[in-house]
Amino acid sequence: MLNKFNGSGNGEAQVQYLDGDFRVISPGTYVLCAVSNERIPLDELKYWSVDRQEAYAVPNAVLARHYPAALKQQI
Repeated sequence: MLNKFNGSGNGEAQVQYLDGDFRVISPGTYVLCAVSNERIPLDELKYWSVDRQEAYAVPNAVLARHYPAALKQQI
């Protein structure tokens, strides 16, 4: 658990994305979605890419990043 009293932990966290888990390298309360730039609270982080080392806010952001042509065909 992150130290809630650490003053440097209120901003963006630096995270290493692993298979099925992630490791906080530098404390913070959120990471940014690689597609929408939306803040994702660490306790709500569910989607990320190990290969690209980036986080995604929602499943559609994963699709937009990995399969952009598939989303365009749906419109």
